[in-house]
Amino acid sequence: MTALSTTTPRDLLIVAMDVQSNRPVEAGDLSLALAGAELVDLLGEGLVSLDGDLLVPGVGRTPGDELLAEAAAALVRQLPYESVEDWLWRRGKALSGAYLAVMESDGQVSRRRRKLLPGRPGPAELTDTPARRRAAERWESGEPVLAALAATLGIREDAAQTRAIGDEAVVAVLATVGDAVTELDAVRQRREIEQAAFDNVWRGE
Repeated sequence: MTALSTTTPRDLLIVAMDVQSNRPVEAGDLSLALAGAELVDLLGEGLVSLDGDLLVPGVGRTPGDELLAEAAAALVRQLPYESVEDWLWRRGKALSGAYLAVMESDGQVSRRRRKLLPGRPGPAELTDTPARRRAAERWESGEPVLAALAATLGIREDAAQTRAIGDEAVVAVLATVGDAVTELDAVRQRREIEQAAFDNVWRGE
């Protein structure tokens, strides 16, 4: 059953919602990190491997988690294969919303009703589930992959140094996730500067 699924992306989303971060976690950053977390799990299952920075699809059992199965099915299976960076931007589009929706349907996330706006759902909140407790245990243990992904989102950045990650392919994916999040943040900053300049023109400043 999907409700019992525990994957790195789900654990990362739980941590992002449960643990105080050094800065607000942006939905776009989280989506990129979730796409990277999917690759980590697919690498672990042998469903994909790296040839340089290219994702080479493998053959194996379809993951039991529906979103991870969707990720496996989304791998480009014809030459030229897709790069890790291209995967993150393609797969990561609105991925945080997709995970929230599935976890809400599984009962892992709930939304309080708004008293003033009863027709609109309230903010997403984690429910007390075994999946949440497992994610908390993984986080508190300092598991390096989860710690590194969380650090990319500004969640306890020192936790990423718990211990070395031995898998070179996983390290490469995590590095690319970090680069993508940095690039997205730079894009947001440029837009803010451009918007501020535009507003100043209209105010005559």
